[in-house]
Amino acid sequence: MHSTLTEHARCLYGDEYRPRPACDQPHHEHHFVEELTFARADSILAMLHELCPPPVSGYLPVWVRNLAYRLVLLQRPDELALMREAALSLELFGPDWDSIAADLRQRADELEAG
Repeated sequence: MHSTLTEHARCLYGDEYRPRPACDQPHHEHHFVEELTFARADSILAMLHELCPPPVSGYLPVWVRNLAYRLVLLQRPDELALMREAALSLELFGPDWDSIAADLRQRADELEAG
């Protein structure tokens, strides 16, 4: 069993900064998605920041990144820096998500303005 979400992601998708760990477990993406779905925000952010540091790099699939940021924002809906970080990630993989990124930036600006 993987001890962290980051370890599970690294084992499943690889890591451009470290070698894939030796693991004798079978890997099924749906098990990772289940773990991600119920992970705490700190665990998700640790995975994102370790495996794909901003602004863009890493081997996590874009859809995993998008889902991860969405799940973190649901847990921390008023965290301005996080909104802007998620918006940057969306913009880098756009243009499909440019309008969502713009909404996140606008919401962050509105919250900051008070």
